[in-house]
Amino acid sequence: MLFSTSTVIMSLPEKIPNAMADKFSAVTTLTDTFCAKHLNEEYRRIVRQVVGALARKRPSPLLRGNENAWAAAAVHAVGRVNFLDDSSQTPCCKPKVIYEFFGIAESTGQNKSKEIRDILKMEVFSPEWTLRSRLADNPMVWMLQVNGLMVDIRRAPIELQQLAFEKGLIPFIPALQPEKTQ
Repeated sequence: MLFSTSTVIMSLPEKIPNAMADKFSAVTTLTDTFCAKHLNEEYRRIVRQVVGALARKRPSPLLRGNENAWAAAAVHAVGRVNFLDDSSQTPCCKPKVIYEFFGIAESTGQNKSKEIRDILKMEVFSPEWTLRSRLADNPMVWMLQVNGLMVDIRRAPIELQQLAFEKGLIPFIPALQPEKTQ
């Protein structure tokens, strides 16, 4: 059985180059405060991963611009992937709240957010930037190529699900999860 995918789901350690440690700390202090006030721990962790990924880039884009702009943009970029501004989601936060909190103009925040999304290849439904609690509902997490065909692994036999999980291609085995009640 041959599997292939462009994404492996795993959390990245926050290994930050020494030269970027102060900038990383300054930006994540801001994002941590925002997440504590408006979002949750899950958002805080993934926003830190975004800032960490930017700090590891060579040269790091965090060296240009101020910490408030990067903090707002990181929160907004993660929010875009996870539909943060959708009022049917919990938590929900509109971009205006993000930009006002960090004291930056909307245009600055939008531009930096786009820059982050381009650098890190963040798109709606990007599995690697989806909140863990929303992975089960993200169709891109479950689409794998099996013997050259695209398959929704949730509908595959449990043996294939187990193999995909063992290879790190999916975050859990869907067949072993309790049924959702509506």
